[in-house]
Amino acid sequence: MDDTIGPPRLTRLTFHGPLSEERAAGLIRRLTDVVGSAAPATVLDIGCGWGEFMLRLIEAKPGATGVGIDLNEDDLARGRVNAETRGLAERVEFVRESAVDTTRDPADIVLCFGASHALSDVRPPEHTTAALHALRRLVKPGGRVLLGEAFWQRPPAPNELSAMWPGASASEFHDLSELVDLAIDAGFRPAWIESANPDEWDHFESAYQSDVEEWLAVHPDHPLAKETRDRVDRHRKMWLRGYRGVMGLAYLTLVPVK
Repeated sequence: MDDTIGPPRLTRLTFHGPLSEERAAGLIRRLTDVVGSAAPATVLDIGCGWGEFMLRLIEAKPGATGVGIDLNEDDLARGRVNAETRGLAERVEFVRESAVDTTRDPADIVLCFGASHALSDVRPPEHTTAALHALRRLVKPGGRVLLGEAFWQRPPAPNELSAMWPGASASEFHDLSELVDLAIDAGFRPAWIESANPDEWDHFESAYQSDVEEWLAVHPDHPLAKETRDRVDRHRKMWLRGYRGVMGLAYLTLVPVK
């Protein structure tokens, strides 16, 4: 046994979120139609991770260029490798930097998947409002923002909250209607409203831990096994006992008002 090799990380995930291939393709079709006459389109991906959706969007729009910003260097490195492999390295940049008060120029398409917290230091739930105003500033006139944002599908019960992350609160998120109202108040019109379905959530949560679970089965006595086992068991309980069927993720395609 090689004690220097730890568990793998997120190798079974295509997108870092509950997003199916079918939904991703539909979102990309709508976004490329919007900028069909613009040349060339610019894309800004906030909290990009390895930027799989951005890469697919760039592939679908000839001449488009993109910048992804994130603080996780491992994810950024994965994105750079994927861009190089797909011949997109000259059109896509992955940059390690904070999005708080970013001075990046406005883009034709701004992506923010589950990363609204990266746009400000404001605590939940006010961080959503702060993020929406930041996104309004970062999108060009006539462009689009694609926001993936958590919401409560129904009010969480006390036992569900206690099974979630430390400090989880019923006030942490809005419901879907309130979320859309916040987007309108920030200067957008909601061109398309949809949310991740249960199958997308189950696929994401299973893929999130699958590679580590298989590693644990093969390396039960590895020096890192106990802490790894504790971590994945804790996350699984948060999901199954806490937010499964309670927390949703909305995908809002937002149009800036002139």
